[in-house]
Amino acid sequence: MNAALRLELKALIVEACDKDCDPASIGDDELLFGPEAPLQLDSLDALQVSMAIKKKYGLRLPDSKETRRILSSVGNLAEHLETWRAGRG
Repeated sequence: MNAALRLELKALIVEACDKDCDPASIGDDELLFGPEAPLQLDSLDALQVSMAIKKKYGLRLPDSKETRRILSSVGNLAEHLETWRAGRG
């Protein structure tokens, strides 16, 4: 488990979505999107996060059900990013 990467992703999400909260306060498995989610991110936020991830890491997330699963939590996103990085090297 890469704690530094997870915190980096949390900061990226907070910045991309212009949320006023401490990135460290976001749980790794906390839902990011929807009315039940503490941050209550929406589809526009998903686009912002996708663009920020592409810009920072070079990982392109296509608009799909799989991407919605990947973006559902910081834990899922970190796992996907680490798997993607491992496959490239």
